[in-house]
Amino acid sequence: MPRTISDMSTGTRSIALAVTDGMLHFELALACEVFGTDLSHLVDPWYEFALCGPGAVRVGRFRLEPDHGLDQLPYADTVIVPGWVDVDVAPPAELVDAVRAAHAAGARVVSLCTGAFVLAAAGVLDGLRATTHWAHTDVLAARHPQVEVDPDVLYVDNGSVLTSAGKAAAMDLCLHLIRLDHGSAVANTIARRLVVPPHRAGGQAQFVTAPVPERGDAPLSELFSWTLARLDQPLTVEDLARRANMSSRHLTRHFRTATGTTPLQWLLTQRIRRAQELLETTADSVDTIATATGMGTATTLRRHFNRTLGVPPDTYRRTFHDSRPAPPR
Repeated sequence: MPRTISDMSTGTRSIALAVTDGMLHFELALACEVFGTDLSHLVDPWYEFALCGPGAVRVGRFRLEPDHGLDQLPYADTVIVPGWVDVDVAPPAELVDAVRAAHAAGARVVSLCTGAFVLAAAGVLDGLRATTHWAHTDVLAARHPQVEVDPDVLYVDNGSVLTSAGKAAAMDLCLHLIRLDHGSAVANTIARRLVVPPHRAGGQAQFVTAPVPERGDAPLSELFSWTLARLDQPLTVEDLARRANMSSRHLTRHFRTATGTTPLQWLLTQRIRRAQELLETTADSVDTIATATGMGTATTLRRHFNRTLGVPPDTYRRTFHDSRPAPPR
């Protein structure tokens, strides 16, 4: 008899990717790449990963043979539903029922892109804030008025229910899950391996006029690297503008176009991310880390860290600190 998800080794987080005919192959392949690749050399144990479907399924031009049936979803720790090709067609009832059962059993349920329509049909988004690809947010809101649809964010984390916008935002949510489960240092290492940004906050706008700096934005591209090498210094918007050889107002406008946020908010996010890495990979005191990240004092670091992540630095360290060497860069 083939092994089921419920047979997976104790202490190993299991992820089930729910697949049926009509899934978007990009989001499906993305989840397989992130969670289905054996990365036990970074974290041991890594995830146990399985495809669950009603049988052989057609995804675009490809035919997939799932490992298990949809009845195994309730046994997984996390269930991921990829994007749905045609939002005008109701998702299969067996998929909706399986997702509903998984949520009722305590699984963390995640949708990528238009997979939110499956979660909404299962009722797991009722009364919650959620998102999907910006082109379909109006449809989701009209069809499921009990869901608070936010069209202006990359992903929404409700704890046991998480939803993402489309394409690149699905990668952001996958990395967010790894950060929750294994810490910032591991997530950043995997992001480098995938050659993607290590962290974009879920509240960042979905649609940015120029998400990747163009050739004319070379000063801003250089500014990012220059700033990251000087996070221990008390940088101001004026300092950044001077380095980029532009006015503060022009820098702020340029920054929002390229990143969807302000220079100071971006800088604070980088300081917090650096603090996370240091808390995970060193034994440095909070005072030392505050100095190394440009926060100045432990009090300032604790205030911003708690406000951003919901836990104080000491609690975060107890959760994620690992005595092993930091993952390779």
